[in-house]
Amino acid sequence: MSISSSLLKKWLLLLSFFFLAASYGNDDPVLTSLIDEALKNSPEIQASFSRIEAARLRIPQAGSLPDPQFSFGYQNESFDRYTYGEMSGSQWMFSASQQFYFPGKRALKEEMVKLDVESLTAMHDLLKLKTVARVKELYYDLFLAYKNIDLISGKRELLIRVEELTLARYATGKAMQQDVLMAQTEKYMLLEKEEMLKQKVLSLAAMLGAAIGRHSGQVERPNEPKYLPYPLEIDAALDLVLKNSPEIRSRGKMIDAADTRLKMAQREYFPDFTIGGGYYNRSGDFKDMWAATVTFNIPLYFYSKQWPATQEAKANISQAKQELEAVKLMIVAALRDNYSMLRSSEKLMAIYKNGLIPQNSQYIEQALTGYATGKTEAVTIISRVKTLLDYEFLYWSQFVEREKAIIRLQAITEGLTAGDEK
Repeated sequence: MSISSSLLKKWLLLLSFFFLAASYGNDDPVLTSLIDEALKNSPEIQASFSRIEAARLRIPQAGSLPDPQFSFGYQNESFDRYTYGEMSGSQWMFSASQQFYFPGKRALKEEMVKLDVESLTAMHDLLKLKTVARVKELYYDLFLAYKNIDLISGKRELLIRVEELTLARYATGKAMQQDVLMAQTEKYMLLEKEEMLKQKVLSLAAMLGAAIGRHSGQVERPNEPKYLPYPLEIDAALDLVLKNSPEIRSRGKMIDAADTRLKMAQREYFPDFTIGGGYYNRSGDFKDMWAATVTFNIPLYFYSKQWPATQEAKANISQAKQELEAVKLMIVAALRDNYSMLRSSEKLMAIYKNGLIPQNSQYIEQALTGYATGKTEAVTIISRVKTLLDYEFLYWSQFVEREKAIIRLQAITEGLTAGDEK
């Protein structure tokens, strides 16, 4: 049996989806633990879950009949005395009635609330995706801060080596004191940057602690993420986003709910009815009586009530459809933006890793050798050390920007990957 190209495309798309869901971030036990903690402790997620539970409890309420009514009273034929048992019109009266909706209205009332619950559930999924993305982005920002501290530490050791060379040459009269001061100044400037980064680490750790619901604000040092290729092309990513986006699903449920409200408004042209029964106790020589009634409401003022309600429902349908299109455009734009950011970061990383960083590392070694023999000035070495540090900063900055772009693409295209219990 041959497989159609469209079916093969769907299978490849599905395999790509599972590959992505299994790859990014899930192999880092620290990050996985933080995500699970955030999904468990987030007050926003818990509040959203309670909102869904409250809405779900409105379903049986919407489909219930109005409460039955019971009444009792007494009728007397005279104002001057009690005539019960003496006059035929004197009697105790008991009655009960129950209102019934026109057929189909109860089902529509339940359907409207069910669709509202499904819309809230989709938005709950979106909130969890945003929470996961927030935790991941802060995690990688924290990794970058630690990584920059490590880079500064390595370059500080290199500047100490330069300082030692300048001191040795200055002691033998082969270098000026300016060379020594320049090396020492650059070393202290790196110490300043390191302290600023340490403060940034504390700030990011506090923000990450708040995102996962941890009051202490202390988190483990992030592991260095592995570079993994992002296999989806833009068209495949667009297919995934249109299928998996909780926000699109929620807007679709809003349209369905608006359609149901239109059907309900159209049903309001038909009358509801009330069935009642009464018992009249007369005593004495007079026989008791009973009565049965059916009461209809007449939609007499339909032009000022039911007709505007149907027009309102149609306008709400149009609004919901336009909002869905607006959401699709916004999501597709965000996807294209993050996809272009991802590919741009990959190109810049290749430039830094394969060209600028190794070349400048080689230049520094050559400059150190040249300075030791008096062929190179100290300012050249220090300048190249600063340039190398800048390129390394930029490389890891683009590395993290790429990971964050992938995180946002995951949140848009993949649906939930962890903590699905609530």
